[in-house]
Amino acid sequence: MLNKKELNLGGYIIKSRLIVGTGKYKNMQETADAIEASGADMVTVAVRRMNITDNKEERLQDFISPKKYRYLPNSAFCNTPEEALRYLSLAREAGGWDLVKLEVFGSDIKTLYPDIIKTIEANKLLVKEGFKTMVYCNDDPVTCKILEEDGATAIMPLAAPIGSGLGIQNYTNIKFIIEQSNIPVIIDAGVGRPSDATKAMEMGCDGILINSSIAYADCPIEMASAMKHAVIAGRMGYEAGIMAKKEYSNASTTKKKMLAE
Repeated sequence: MLNKKELNLGGYIIKSRLIVGTGKYKNMQETADAIEASGADMVTVAVRRMNITDNKEERLQDFISPKKYRYLPNSAFCNTPEEALRYLSLAREAGGWDLVKLEVFGSDIKTLYPDIIKTIEANKLLVKEGFKTMVYCNDDPVTCKILEEDGATAIMPLAAPIGSGLGIQNYTNIKFIIEQSNIPVIIDAGVGRPSDATKAMEMGCDGILINSSIAYADCPIEMASAMKHAVIAGRMGYEAGIMAKKEYSNASTTKKKMLAE
């Protein structure tokens, strides 16, 4: 039976290779329903924007139970290593979450690309503080190798700008990253269609993180289900061994067999 290999992220085992975000939905109930339909067992939580500590206000935990889903706190919209450390330390104190998603954005809000120099610095700082880091980064093999050597638990190269829905823009670089990595490679940002998710998994990516393309769909619950099946299909295809492309035709029935018939 294919697709039974679970994904190990720093000692934490998740069965679904689809990780989903918790932002951008119309309301908390829609968030919960979409996550349920996605089949995901890990969800990302933006510590700066999502209430997870104030019991007097509506909390994410009231709709998405930490007992059912593994929370992956992230440092979205942090611009310095110190900021990232502060917010992720708050998350660890609040829920004991030491597996985190590191994001250190650059100053260009048009692209929301990571500031790679600060990201590398922040990763070193967090690893030293005992965090297990899943790092949002550019689709650059050199950067990804540096992050791995510095102790990252997983690397999360972008497919395209966050929320763009453009799909993988640089297949060559992503392939290089997969081939050289000894830690999980999870596509983050830019996946727009179920076919994008399938292609990424067929390449050998270990997982995909999706938020905008589900939350902004006309029917987020149906899109979440579509992404679930796209990730499963892509992974099954990869594990089955996809045939090599050929320049010319290759008949499925030989001439000898045709004559015999």
